[in-house]
Amino acid sequence: MSSDPDALSAHLLREVARACLGSAPRPVVLIDGGSGAGKTTFARRLLSLLATPAGEAQLVSLDDFYPGWDGLREGSEMVHADVLRDRDPGWRGWDWQANRSAEWHPLDPQRPLLIEGCGALSAANRRGASFGIWLELEAEERKRRALGRDGILYAPHWDRWAAQESVFRLEEPPAPLADLVIDLNS
Repeated sequence: MSSDPDALSAHLLREVARACLGSAPRPVVLIDGGSGAGKTTFARRLLSLLATPAGEAQLVSLDDFYPGWDGLREGSEMVHADVLRDRDPGWRGWDWQANRSAEWHPLDPQRPLLIEGCGALSAANRRGASFGIWLELEAEERKRRALGRDGILYAPHWDRWAAQESVFRLEEPPAPLADLVIDLNS
């Protein structure tokens, strides 16, 4: 399979959407993978295919609320504590410029939900979701893509973030938590 999530076939996306929609009356889908694996692109392509009678799917990106460059674990925990909670679900944004919490974003608990980001697929989060997807891509290609996307903003933080990802993957192995592993290496 191509390492470019844009190249994933429409057929594959329809099959993934069918599986997600069949997982629960209100699908809650976790999409995880290392930085640069293509989670956001994949989630955006899948989003329009997950409408139900309750409405179109909502997309939550952990990048919008990680509490800074050392916040992968805390961001994952916020998915369970805030995004997936039964009453008044939502998430508090992170102002990367001011390095502080920002505004609250409520979610509609009736509409399908896609949650994408490093750390989305944890055991606690998986219990609150109906479907889990892991995107596998080798580290060198992920780094090339992430730095190509975010350049000088991300470069000074790559090693620090990659170390958090490694620790998180050891503590929360993603493949056993995923209903689907998409290997983008080729």
